[in-house]
Amino acid sequence: MPSHLSMTELRAGLADILASPKDDGELKSIVIRPSEGERRELDTCEISLAGGTHGDHWAKGCWMSTEDGKPHPDVQICIMNARCIALIAQERDNWSPAGDNLFIDMDLTPGNTPPGTRLAIGTAVIEITDTPHNGCDSFIERYGRDACVFVNTGEGRTHRLRGIYGRVVQDGRVTVGDTVRKVF
Repeated sequence: MPSHLSMTELRAGLADILASPKDDGELKSIVIRPSEGERRELDTCEISLAGGTHGDHWAKGCWMSTEDGKPHPDVQICIMNARCIALIAQERDNWSPAGDNLFIDMDLTPGNTPPGTRLAIGTAVIEITDTPHNGCDSFIERYGRDACVFVNTGEGRTHRLRGIYGRVVQDGRVTVGDTVRKVF
């Protein structure tokens, strides 16, 4: 496992992250979390309103639920900028511990993908929600305190570098390499 990057090293990569495509991005990785602490990378996956990213523990219950106790759809799909995780993780094999479902090479800043924006990926459509996605103690453990501060404060928070949440509005299949397009 690589050593954690310093804040100076992380800030040096910000321009590349912010240069991500505004549209016509690319799905770079799909990860499911079958159980606590477990990660499995997939080449392709079904996603649905009922199941989220199929095989992911979200459908079994998560940190946010509806009044009737079901997993909340506003935190159904965790999405992170692929350039950001590439910088923080340093090695491709170290992306999945972040715990996000989809890693996308696309500008996920609020100016480009505000809540309500719909992203078509493969045959599915995901709508961005307004629920904040923040780094936690596990993120610190995996990538270092500087990485967590980098994504959670200042420009990192402004640009939503830790990522965003989405809910499925059209069931479908997503595959690594799929184009990610904004749809209205």
